[in-house]
Amino acid sequence: MEPPSLSNRVSVLLPYPFETPFTYAAAQALPPGTLVRVPLGARMAVGAVWSHPPDQGVKTRPIAEILARPPLPKPLMDFVDWVAAYTLSPRGEVLALALKESLLTAPPKRGKAFTFGGADPAHPGPILSAAQAAAAAALRDSVTHQKFSVTLLDGVTGSGKTEVYLEAVAQALRENRQALVLLPEIALSVQFLQRFQQRFAAAPAVWHSELTPAARRETFRAVAEGRANVVVGARSALFLPFPDLGLIVVDEEHESAFKQEDGVMYNARDMAVVRARLSAAPCVLVSATPSLESVENAASGRYTRLDLPSRHGGAVLPQVKSVDLRASPPERGKFLSPVLVEAVRETLARGEQAMLFLNRRGYAPLTLCRRCGHRISCPNCTAWLVEHRSHSRLICHHCGHSAAIPETCPACAAEASFVPIGPGVERIAEEVAALFPVARTLVMASDIITSPKQAAEAAATITERGADIIIGTQMVAKGWHFPHLTLVGVVDADLGLAGGDLRAGERTVQMLHQVAGRAGRAQAPGTVLLQSFSPEHPVIAALISGNLPDFYAQEAAARRPGHWPPYGRLAALIISATDEKLADQTARALARTAPHGPGIEVLGPAPAPYALLRGRFRRRLLLKTAKHIPVQPLLRDWLAQTDIHKSSRIDVDVDPVSFM
Repeated sequence: MEPPSLSNRVSVLLPYPFETPFTYAAAQALPPGTLVRVPLGARMAVGAVWSHPPDQGVKTRPIAEILARPPLPKPLMDFVDWVAAYTLSPRGEVLALALKESLLTAPPKRGKAFTFGGADPAHPGPILSAAQAAAAAALRDSVTHQKFSVTLLDGVTGSGKTEVYLEAVAQALRENRQALVLLPEIALSVQFLQRFQQRFAAAPAVWHSELTPAARRETFRAVAEGRANVVVGARSALFLPFPDLGLIVVDEEHESAFKQEDGVMYNARDMAVVRARLSAAPCVLVSATPSLESVENAASGRYTRLDLPSRHGGAVLPQVKSVDLRASPPERGKFLSPVLVEAVRETLARGEQAMLFLNRRGYAPLTLCRRCGHRISCPNCTAWLVEHRSHSRLICHHCGHSAAIPETCPACAAEASFVPIGPGVERIAEEVAALFPVARTLVMASDIITSPKQAAEAAATITERGADIIIGTQMVAKGWHFPHLTLVGVVDADLGLAGGDLRAGERTVQMLHQVAGRAGRAQAPGTVLLQSFSPEHPVIAALISGNLPDFYAQEAAARRPGHWPPYGRLAALIISATDEKLADQTARALARTAPHGPGIEVLGPAPAPYALLRGRFRRRLLLKTAKHIPVQPLLRDWLAQTDIHKSSRIDVDVDPVSFM
C-alpha cells in the first residue's frame, strides 16, 4: 500500500522517450540520482530519482526496489537536462544515453583491468621539447585550478599533441579526479592506446560500441565507483557516471564523427564543453586542423589557445604538391597519374612506404549499362549501389541493401552490359597490383577492417614494414604514426568539393591535411601529391602552401555576411514519411507556420539531398538566425502550433553538421 505521507512521493525519470518524470511512492525520502526499479504498465523498468517536483495530484504506485548502485552524480543529471533542452529531445531519451538496465542488472563481474587502481601519474613520461613542456605546463595549471576552462591545443601533425595533453591527464590523476579522453573512432585507435599504456603503465578503461556486454557493465561500474580513473571513449562516453570528473579532452575535435546524426542529435565536441562546465573541470580541444567554430572562439577570447608549430624530434612537415590531371592524365581506364606512379616507384626503390588515399569504399561508386545508360540504384534510398568486388555484391552504404549485379539490364534487356564507373579503394588496389606486382599492399577501409583487433594487426603490419603500399579511406587519416611512410598520394583531391555543403571546403582541407600528415613523421622527409583537375582551387592552394590561417580567414569572410555558422545559428527540421505526398503535406504545413522577424530566416521546404532514405521520403526546412537569437524557443513554438500527422516524423537537428 502507498505510504500515507505525501512527502514520500518522488519523481523518477525513465530511460524512454518521455519528457517528464513519473511520480511514485517511496517508503523513505530518496535523494536525486538514486537508481530504482519501478512498475511501468505491466512490466518493470529501471530509472533514476530526478530533481523534479513530484505530482501531488495523481494516484501513485510504489517503487519496487532501490538498487544497490552508486547514484547518478548531480553533474550528469544536470547534463541530461541541458542536452534535452538544447536538442529538443525528450529528457528520458537523453537519459537512455547514460542509463541502460543491462548495465545494472547482471551480477557484478570485476575485471582485472581495474584491480590495480588504473593509470599511474607517477610513471615517468617521455622527454618533452621546450614548446611541448610550455603547453603541458599551461594545461596542468588549468587542471590544478579545478574550475571550468576551455583550451584549444592546435599543433601541426606530428608535433606531439598527445604527449602534451596526457600530462594534463596525469595532473587530473594527481588531483584524485577522473579524466575522459574522447576520440572520434575509439575502436580503431590502437596506437593511441599503446601510447597511453607506455605513459601510465596501465591500460585505460575504454568505452565504445564494440565492447562486449560484460565489458560494458564492468566499465560502467568501475567509472561509477571511481575505480576507473581514466576513460578513453567514443562520443557516448560523455554520459558515463563519473563521480568526480576533473578533465575532458576531445582529440581531433574537428571530426564530424563526433556528431550523433540520429536519435538525440548532439555534437560531442560542443557537449564536452558543457559537461566540463557542469563538472567544474577544464576541457581541452585538440586538432591540427581545428574547426572554424573553435578557431573563432579562440580568437574572441572564449577559449585559450596553445600552439605547437613544429614537428617533434627534428622531423619536418612534408612537401605538398599538386598533380594537374589535365596535364598528366592517367592511362585510359586507370586512375593514377604517371607522375604519382613514378613517385611510388621511387619510394619503393628507397625501401620506404607509400600510401594512396581515396575516401571511397568498394570497387566502383556507380554501375551503369553501357548500352542505355541505366544506373543501378538502391530501392530504399536516393543513392547508387556501390560495387564491392571483394563481396561480389552491389551494396547501399546508407541502408545496407545488397544485390547481385544483374545479368541483363532491366531497362533495355542488354546482356552483360553493366560496367563500373569511377574508382573505389578496391579498384585502386587492382591497379596497384598490376603496376607493382611484387609490392605488398594493404587496404584499410571500414568494410574490410571492422574490429579493433584487425586495426591493431594492420597497424603492426605497417609499422613492422610488412606492407609496401597502403591504400585507404578516411580511416588512414586518423592519427596513425608510421615511421617508414614517406609518400602520400591523394587519388582524387577534388572529391568532396562539389555540391552546396556549407562546410565542404573546410572538411576537405581538414581531411587532406590530416592524411598528408602521415608522411615523413620520422627522419626521412615526406612528400604529398594531390591529384586534381582544379589545382588552382583555394582548398588545393591552402594545402600546398600550408597556410591554414589564411584559408580559415577566407572561410570566415564567406560565412560572416550571411550569418552562417559560426556567425549565426542553424537548426534543421527533417520531415519523413513512408508516403511521399504526406511528407510534402507535412513540410508545407510547417512552412506555413514558420517563425519570422528580424534576424530570422527559414529556408525550404525542399527535398533533402537523400530524398528517399531507408524507405522514407524526406523533406527539409532550415531555420537560420543571427547569433544572438536562440533557436530552441523558436523551434518549440513553431512545432507546437503545427498539426502533424501521426504517420509523419519530424527530427530536429540543432547545429547541423551534415546537410544530407
